[in-house]
Amino acid sequence: MQETTEQPTLAPEAANGLTETAARAQDWAGEPFLRADEDPAVVLAPGTARRLALDDAVEEMDAGRTTPSYEWKRRYALMLGLERVLTNRPPRLASGTELRKHQIDALAGMLTELIAAAQAAPELGNGNGAYVEPEVDEEEEDELEPAAAGGDADELPLPLSPEEDPGAVRRFRFRHPTASGKTIAAAGFVEAARTLGVLILTHRRLLVSQFNRDLTAEGYGDRIVDAVERGQEPPKANPLTIQTYAWFARHWGDLNPEAYHLVIADEAHTALGEKTSAAIRSFTNPIYIGMTATEQLIAKQVSDVFPASVDDLPLADAARRGLIAPLRSLRVPPAAAIHTVPIVGGDFEERALAQALDHQALNQAAASLYRDRFDSTPGIVYAAGVEHAYNLAKEFRAAGLKAEAVSGRTPPVKLAEILAAYERGEIDVLINAMLLAEGWNSPRATVCMHLAPTASKRVYQQRIGRIMRMHPRKEAGVVVDFVPKAATHNERVVSLHSLLDSDFYREGARVTPAPRRRQQRRARRKLSPAPWLVPVTADVKRRLGVITREWQRIDPRFLDEDEQRYWATIAGRNVRFDERVEFAKKFTEGGASRGALETFLATCAAENPNRRLRMTALADRVSMVVERADFDDLVTLVTQAPTWEKDRVQGVRILLRAIGEGKADAPEQILARWIWRLARATRKVQDRRASAEFPEAKRLLGALANSRGHRHEENAAKLVNAAREQPLEVGAALLASAEGYTPRANQLIDAAREQLGTLPEVAHGLAENLPAPKQPSGRSRRRRRRRKKKSQNAQQQQQQQAQNGQQQPQAAQDATKPPDEPAKPEPAPAQEP
Repeated sequence: MQETTEQPTLAPEAANGLTETAARAQDWAGEPFLRADEDPAVVLAPGTARRLALDDAVEEMDAGRTTPSYEWKRRYALMLGLERVLTNRPPRLASGTELRKHQIDALAGMLTELIAAAQAAPELGNGNGAYVEPEVDEEEEDELEPAAAGGDADELPLPLSPEEDPGAVRRFRFRHPTASGKTIAAAGFVEAARTLGVLILTHRRLLVSQFNRDLTAEGYGDRIVDAVERGQEPPKANPLTIQTYAWFARHWGDLNPEAYHLVIADEAHTALGEKTSAAIRSFTNPIYIGMTATEQLIAKQVSDVFPASVDDLPLADAARRGLIAPLRSLRVPPAAAIHTVPIVGGDFEERALAQALDHQALNQAAASLYRDRFDSTPGIVYAAGVEHAYNLAKEFRAAGLKAEAVSGRTPPVKLAEILAAYERGEIDVLINAMLLAEGWNSPRATVCMHLAPTASKRVYQQRIGRIMRMHPRKEAGVVVDFVPKAATHNERVVSLHSLLDSDFYREGARVTPAPRRRQQRRARRKLSPAPWLVPVTADVKRRLGVITREWQRIDPRFLDEDEQRYWATIAGRNVRFDERVEFAKKFTEGGASRGALETFLATCAAENPNRRLRMTALADRVSMVVERADFDDLVTLVTQAPTWEKDRVQGVRILLRAIGEGKADAPEQILARWIWRLARATRKVQDRRASAEFPEAKRLLGALANSRGHRHEENAAKLVNAAREQPLEVGAALLASAEGYTPRANQLIDAAREQLGTLPEVAHGLAENLPAPKQPSGRSRRRRRRRKKKSQNAQQQQQQQAQNGQQQPQAAQDATKPPDEPAKPEPAPAQEP
């Protein structure tokens, strides 16, 4: 049986009535319930979120309300506004600015949560007024409060229960990287909340002015008003207020709880301090949306205050989409030791760090580094304190750079003038401690120099966010880390590679993923990639994977002994003959260990597919002193390995010459055994040499091989006596070809071998009997084949022309005959008598 699906249908009268009700509710609420291209039977079906909003709106209108209640707005208005914004193709702000995909994802994720909440059971009490206002200091604050500074994670309070924190169900968050456009995303929520009161919180007064400027540019300046306090009526039905967290922590109890329906928390990780988080939990009426680029502040998590996540865009995905500027990395070995600087509250203690770094010589070196590497490229330098920042600015200006230092001591007017001069290009380098670590934006900034290292990934990510803004003349941002080039992710100092969990460091190379669509940029690269790289991940398997994949570009000086040997093994198997010269520089100039060189040569001689390279590697390996076990492996390789079958004679010659030159570190008994074992492997060649110099050699060897018993021993004695009378080379060749069948015969042959000469003399003599390897031709095999083919084609053409020449006279003779004259028969050949 087929399953039937029930489709919601309405009579025309009912549909018209529902449409009229939706239009009346739209005029009352200010948000559309039904659009022209939608079927009311579907979008306003019973049980849907929009139908619930319509039913509650009708109920309030029937009750005589001329405007929606606070509860209705909080439950439905933002949901209807997000549907309105996202229905447009493409979604736009009031100024016409189009939202990008990741910003649309944030709005869509929030819409999903609101629809699910609307379709759930009705909310219980919001808990407003149940929280006792905590006592706070009246001292003016503008900076981030020290959240859990010096505290231990074990001492943090447990998550609050729903009864203790009733507003947690209305607090959401999304994570987008710095410079990806969170301000535009916030403007999208402001557009969706066109009928709601909106409160935007940020952590610096500088950012308050920035939000005012940006939202005014996007068309929402007419909504911006001062904070609406208790007892005051909002000057507008949809007020928009922008303040700092410090102000909110002191004055949340003075705000009119009915004036604001939505709170947007910028840099939400800075709202995790005790006072700020308590104020957020106390002001329970509105919906909260936290925006952040990092999920953590020291030992606290953003999810502690903003539990529900509506969207998450990792930094790598943002770079791949082309939302942020790519990042290149430069590591500079640190000149100052900071291993004694303690970590307090998740980062280096500022005073101790400044004592270790604030020295005139180090400041001058930093200024020279910036001038030599980047010249007038705009950048930001992070110092270890206010005094360190001003001392650095002095040295930077002395080096000929246009630099200025800013800090919390800088008056607001002068700070605004300095930042404006930086934007105009009158200043190229801004030096600060932490003033410009968060919130401040300048697309012109290209270089981020961490003269003061940090142990906090949150601080590091906020720092590099200052250079991640897109700019037509910026090819990529450049991050300068003062860490060793081979520093792993386990180091105390955070680097760009540890933040992104990258596998290897390549100087000047792009660390973030390449964007899918390459944009045409007019600017050249400020930093070019180096030809070498080094693994920096702490995971052993990933390090070995990098060495296996990138063995050609690995710089071995930054590897430990075991990793160098592993790299040498991979390289010995895969290196090509035409790469041997450049690759040899890694051992002569790159600082590779002797053990890595020996492993590379041994592996290359054993496993490399190129015959010439195997021969060269073997010769290079025995050019240095070889230990007994390693030389025994080489003897076994040359005498038995199938890869040496065609080059066995030349390989034996190389090993015999090495023994003669004393390169094998072994006792004489072992040396003698190696010598005659190698000679036995080239028996045929030695036999030919002995026969060529001594005609009786073939007869003596044949008699020895074909005799048995006492005759065999007699023939062995004759061969030994003949070998003693011949020159060393001939005698050695004769004894190398001899093989005894009885103990007496073997004893005679072995004694003759010992009496023939010293081991180096015998080894040299046997090596001289072997032919030297052929010198390779200067022309490649392909050129020889091409020339051979060309000569063959020329010969074929000559033969064809000769045949054509013989046929042409015969054709002319046939043409001169009269046509009626029959051809004369050829005379028969004369028969032989």
